[in-house]
Amino acid sequence: SEYEEVGGQQTRFTPEAIEKLCENTKFNKRELQLMYRGFKQECPSGMVKEEAFKGIYAQFFPRESDTSQYAHYVFNTFDQDHSGSITFNDLVAGLSILSRGTVQEKLRWVFNLYDINGDGYITKDELSRIISSVYDQTGRPVDPLVDDRATKEHVERVFQKLDLNQDGVVTIDEFLDSCTQDENIAKAIGFFDTVL
Repeated sequence: SEYEEVGGQQTRFTPEAIEKLCENTKFNKRELQLMYRGFKQECPSGMVKEEAFKGIYAQFFPRESDTSQYAHYVFNTFDQDHSGSITFNDLVAGLSILSRGTVQEKLRWVFNLYDINGDGYITKDELSRIISSVYDQTGRPVDPLVDDRATKEHVERVFQKLDLNQDGVVTIDEFLDSCTQDENIAKAIGFFDTVL
């Protein structure tokens, strides 16, 4: 197949481009072709903007949940070049790590998700924002005071566990060390291993 130009962007892959993606990801040619077909059905322009991504993401959760903030963080983690859109390559690179990456690769991806401002550190505020967005998408309790207290307690417990040197920020090394030593986290990370 040929490249198709839409707004100056390549939206159809040649066999050479698929081969290159096979080399750079943990997916085979057939898997990439299937994913590309699905991507093109949802995103005919070959790119997905954040609002469209949020709509697609929300389809996987109950109606009463609010997925928009967490989807924003996930979108930013996939949008490595900060262009405001995710290409098929961006999506496949992230999915390759999440579904077939090593524990270290997955944890680095998660660290980047939590490091909202991209400065190389996770702060208590960033952790709080992520945890709150997770609570939003899974459905909040009816009593907001109980919910706020539970969120703060959860953030405090997790942050104390991650901030090994107690300096008020979590580095990538602290994150990797504390997460790889926690059996529950290792099991949770293994949950993402999939076969398409």
